[in-house]
Amino acid sequence: MTPLSGSSLSAARRAHDLADAATSAVDVLVVGLGVTGAGVALDAAARGLRVVAVDAHDLAFGTSRFSSKLVHGGLRYLASGRLDVAHESAVERGILMERTAPHLVHAQPFVLPLTPLVSRGQAALARAGFHAGDTLRLAARTARATLPAPRRLSAVETRRLAPALRPAGLRGGLLSWDGRLTDDARLVTALARTAAGRGARILTRVRALELTAAGARVRDELTGEEGEIRARSVVNAAGVWAGGLVDGVRIRPSRGTHLVLRPESLGPLTAGLHIPVPGETSRFVLVLPQDDGRVYVGLTDEPVDGDIPDVTEPPETDIGFLLDVLCSVLHVPVRRDDVVGAFAGLRPLLDTTPEHADAPPRTADISRRHAVLTSPDGVVTVVGGKLTTYRRMAEDAVDAAVRLRGLAAGPSRTASLPLVGAAAPHVLAGLPVPRRLVCRHGTEAPAVLALAERDPRLAEPVLPGYPVTGAEVLWAVRHEGALDAEDVLDRRTRIGLVPADREAASDAVRALLDGAAAGG
Repeated sequence: MTPLSGSSLSAARRAHDLADAATSAVDVLVVGLGVTGAGVALDAAARGLRVVAVDAHDLAFGTSRFSSKLVHGGLRYLASGRLDVAHESAVERGILMERTAPHLVHAQPFVLPLTPLVSRGQAALARAGFHAGDTLRLAARTARATLPAPRRLSAVETRRLAPALRPAGLRGGLLSWDGRLTDDARLVTALARTAAGRGARILTRVRALELTAAGARVRDELTGEEGEIRARSVVNAAGVWAGGLVDGVRIRPSRGTHLVLRPESLGPLTAGLHIPVPGETSRFVLVLPQDDGRVYVGLTDEPVDGDIPDVTEPPETDIGFLLDVLCSVLHVPVRRDDVVGAFAGLRPLLDTTPEHADAPPRTADISRRHAVLTSPDGVVTVVGGKLTTYRRMAEDAVDAAVRLRGLAAGPSRTASLPLVGAAAPHVLAGLPVPRRLVCRHGTEAPAVLALAERDPRLAEPVLPGYPVTGAEVLWAVRHEGALDAEDVLDRRTRIGLVPADREAASDAVRALLDGAAAGG
């Protein structure tokens, strides 16, 4: 199968779109190409508006590649009484799993082990919470076939799903289900490509230097040239950096940290794990087995003060905390040396506390409800929220821009608009290609595989023992907007989450990029 018409992103298309953006005004300029900004670009383009979307770096460069990779149903928010956020999360989860991205979002089983550290009262509360979450699923009209029912497990069943658990004192477990992304950065790439297929110009390495209601002054980070993009409306979707572009927007970032482990550290994991954080009623450390064999362990929720870096480094205190909680349930402890990688992302939470408050709230207590703000000079900013609700955030932001500027556009169409690669589950299951490719590329998987069939050298992994092939690297350059090896290693694939793997694969990836640039 060929890509969705017009959805391919490449260096050649970038150059054309950048030149075009400098010569004609558009309806909507979007700043930021994380999941929210890419969602805004798609929402606006799907309504027939002329769209340019820019990012100073790459697709999913910031928070959107450092998430927990989960598409949450809102259980945590239900527990804290935020019914609106919980219901919205459950609805958006269902949309992703059943309509817009069933190739990228799948059902993930989780086990909460009932160890001596979990009292019977806590277990009863957790079980009630999981059944309440299932009620949310029903209210959101997500099919039972998509997300099975929660249930109690025996100790034998629990250790069958997670053999690494300590058997002493294990009373059993609680099984629940949620949505999990194959890769958060791939969701952003799919959004951007689908937007491009609807006519949006997607421009990476273009930094917005100054925003006004009439557009932005920008700089091409590849050439250093500065210019202007004129627009009838501007949407600031820069995440944790949004406050640096528009006055009056106060962001209180919250850091989430994840560890990366090799599969042998925890043995075979058929399900993820919810490990209760001691002293907390609704916070868990999550253990997330990945399709590439790695295991992620996260997350923390710590406030971040001071300047916001381009890439956040996970502190040793977070790593130690996660290991402590993880080892509280394991038969054989995981050591610091077993951690082969770690990553941290910043959630762009809106700070609504009074500026002179004695003590700001914990970031864990700040609402994940998003907000759409309009500055005095007419720039629309969308902040807060979370990855699961990106589509609704984008819809609300475009609605605000349409109202503000009187743009000729109908209602949002994205709740029923499949992303590039999406298809019904039975169609995806019938594709004659490896399942791993289908989970990353959907209906485009046969086209990726065809590259390797034409050139057997592209069928070889770029890193021994890791599944990414040369064909996937070439596809990333030709169709997914990757401009250099860092784009490929850190965002189109996730090889770079393990520094040793990143170094080992760099030469092979650069050679493939050089060959692509030379027309090979």
